[in-house]
Amino acid sequence: MVGQTRSKLRGAASEPSHFLRSTQSRRRRRATGSGERELEKEPKEEVKRPELPLRTRRGNLTRGARKYSPQRIRNLKTQNCVPVEMVRRTDLLNDRFPFLSSLLEQLSDKAQLLQRRQVSGKGAFGIAAFVAILHWVHLITLFENDRHFSHLSALEREMTFRTEMGLYYSYFKTIVEAPSFLQGLWMIMNDRLTEYPLVINTVKRFHLYPEVILAFCYRTFVGIMNLFGLETKTCWNVTRIEPLNEVQSCEGLGDPACFYVGVIFILNGIMMGLFFMYGAYLSGTQLGGIITVLCYFFNHGEATRVMWTPPLRESFSYPFLVLQMYILTVILRTTNNSRRHFIALCLSNVAFMLPWQFAQFILFTQIASLFPMYVVGYIEPNKFQKIIHANMISVLLCFVFMFGNPMYLSSYYSSSLIITLVIQGSAWFFGTIILKFLTSKILGVSDHIRLSDLIAARILRYTDFDTLIYTCAPEFDFMETATPVRYSKTLLLPIVVVITYVIFKKAFRDILCVLCANTYLRKQLLEHGEIIFHTLQLFAFTPLAILIMRLKLFLTPHMCVMASLICSRRLFGWIFCRVRFMPVILSLVTVMSIQGYANLHNQWSIIGEFNNLPQEELIQWIKYNTRPDAVFAGAMPTMASVKLSTLHPIVNHPHYEDADLRARTKIVYSAYSRKSAKEVRDKLVELHVNYYILEEAWCVVRTKPGCSMLEIWDVEDPSNSANPPLCSVLLKDARPYFTTVFQNSMYRVLKVN
Repeated sequence: MVGQTRSKLRGAASEPSHFLRSTQSRRRRRATGSGERELEKEPKEEVKRPELPLRTRRGNLTRGARKYSPQRIRNLKTQNCVPVEMVRRTDLLNDRFPFLSSLLEQLSDKAQLLQRRQVSGKGAFGIAAFVAILHWVHLITLFENDRHFSHLSALEREMTFRTEMGLYYSYFKTIVEAPSFLQGLWMIMNDRLTEYPLVINTVKRFHLYPEVILAFCYRTFVGIMNLFGLETKTCWNVTRIEPLNEVQSCEGLGDPACFYVGVIFILNGIMMGLFFMYGAYLSGTQLGGIITVLCYFFNHGEATRVMWTPPLRESFSYPFLVLQMYILTVILRTTNNSRRHFIALCLSNVAFMLPWQFAQFILFTQIASLFPMYVVGYIEPNKFQKIIHANMISVLLCFVFMFGNPMYLSSYYSSSLIITLVIQGSAWFFGTIILKFLTSKILGVSDHIRLSDLIAARILRYTDFDTLIYTCAPEFDFMETATPVRYSKTLLLPIVVVITYVIFKKAFRDILCVLCANTYLRKQLLEHGEIIFHTLQLFAFTPLAILIMRLKLFLTPHMCVMASLICSRRLFGWIFCRVRFMPVILSLVTVMSIQGYANLHNQWSIIGEFNNLPQEELIQWIKYNTRPDAVFAGAMPTMASVKLSTLHPIVNHPHYEDADLRARTKIVYSAYSRKSAKEVRDKLVELHVNYYILEEAWCVVRTKPGCSMLEIWDVEDPSNSANPPLCSVLLKDARPYFTTVFQNSMYRVLKVN
């Protein structure tokens, strides 16, 4: 049901990009909600600590006394030689700043309690729930501030889902608007609109299980609410600044777009709670989990982009990778694993791989990290075999769920799993590559562009039309030189470097001990397996992020998890015996917070409002001035919006991984080359194109040297390099092969004659 329609004012700018709006134009509406319960403080217990033998006990200074004398005593816990209390009280601080003195004492006591507390009980789950809610609120706040999503009309919300995001959301919209769920599912599994006139199974091609599940949940939710007569959304009339007309905006879980992004933010909020549990388990203390969460928040802009691009595959997939690595950590640390551990590993693998085609390459890096550990002796052979078997079962399940998609059987991941069972030593790497290419040839999927192909193009400096289309995009560029500087300002990079050095030194010593074939030392080796695994994963994620900036998604959060080890007694217990632990940790957190808060403040200060009048005019013209079966071609991002908002057939789209789609896009983009207008027109006619959307910006835009469309075509088609750009010719006069039927400041629609 829909609530009462009301009026609300919203300012809008004339430019199509995000802009800064005044506070007067953003009238906030009242919202009801229950307050969050505060975490209960656990009572502190006084523990009588044993005195050290052969040491004269001195009296402690009275509270508030400040004496620069050697009368300081260090009470040591005799079992593990960890200082549990070292007190210096000052009269001056207590007299002049009693509140500050009390606050510092409480913080120190709490930090020591968290440092000693293991990952168990209601307290850990309470903290995990709190940070999950905190991250969820953080994400929706950034998203709302960026585009004022609550005040946008349905069409404007669809236009915010640019490029492939709009393509994915269009299938969710199709199922939601279908007469029934099964009819909607049949429509997207027999789709003729996305690659006209071909009929494709979009669930198989685009990994659309998230949209299918969300659409089912949405229809179920709305159906139940309607059954009980409860409102699911409230609609408002939004008055926009001229020449924009008044539009209706609805909010609430009954609105499809709000439900869609809301579930994504809830999932990524839960992921933050999982990060706390992950870091706490790895380090052995709840304080380590808090360090992980703080590092993630302080480096939030480097760790995720879900707040700007919710519908991307990584938004659904990555939280399950965090779960999978947490489960794998438990398996590596636990001596006697039960069957449920490996079942959970298998299911988390499936949940990670189904939404994202790049997930298999990340799991390949896991196998590449586990295999040398198995060879050296950090993993028991029986346990390693069970891990491999769980991964193989997950690949087969994905292959079945994705209707026999051959990509699952021809990847480096599946090849490495098979080779692991038959080959050991250095031959594993070469065997994996050989088997990968053999299976690709046999299954006929060698023309698919994968993450590994882009990395190879980066390393070998190989360029062609397809690789340039990818690598010229900012997210597929090299890591920015400023990124390590930003890591350093929050102390994330220095902390991880120190931890990695300590682990590497310990591993080198352990391997030397293994060469002595001492049984006891081999048992000691097994106890550090999960730490070595995370270090190897760090070594794998680092070059990937350097070569492709988008893969910071894996590097930054993994660095945050590694940072939790600064609280690990297994690594730094020898330091805890010599220096005061809590002042060091609190000092690190304080220094991290300086730049970390500045980073968060910069994110919170992003205030904008989405408005794209030229594209809105284009979509409205297509809706009301063309036949429903008119076929369109144009730039990939624009085609996703046309398909989503007008439901017209298109011939190309932003999901660029398929070989046939790349060939179609190459024909469509020839309008920005130096080919003749007749040649381009003839190719478009073969694709059954009725209208071509030409964007003037694409004629001249250049993200970096060598990345304008004209420069890319000069690399691909050097024979026509002496000809004038076709785009300039069509802008002046499109006749006789094309006819201009619509134009505005950004778009021109050319009818193919």
